[in-house]
Amino acid sequence: MRAAIPHQLPKEEVRRRLRENIGELKDFVPGGAKVGNYWKSEDVLAIEVGAMGQAITGDIIVEEHQVIFQIELPGMLSFVEPMIQSAIRSQAPKLLAPPKA
Repeated sequence: MRAAIPHQLPKEEVRRRLRENIGELKDFVPGGAKVGNYWKSEDVLAIEVGAMGQAITGDIIVEEHQVIFQIELPGMLSFVEPMIQSAIRSQAPKLLAPPKA
């Protein structure tokens, strides 16, 4: 599954905001979630989200004018792909917001 979120920030600012805000990803999942992440490269943040007994893995790819969420859904969750895409499109811009003071 792939979802692109446009932005107008320099890439280094996108990376900084992702580093500071990635912890909020757990709040985007109803009922909460456990989130792990690490930088695979300068522009690729690997994520793993555990919720409701399932693990969802993927990458957040930083590009010049968009951030791409490339998510691998387990076969048994493929039916919820439209809901997950919708949630990413509505919630992901919060990861690019200025960090709270």
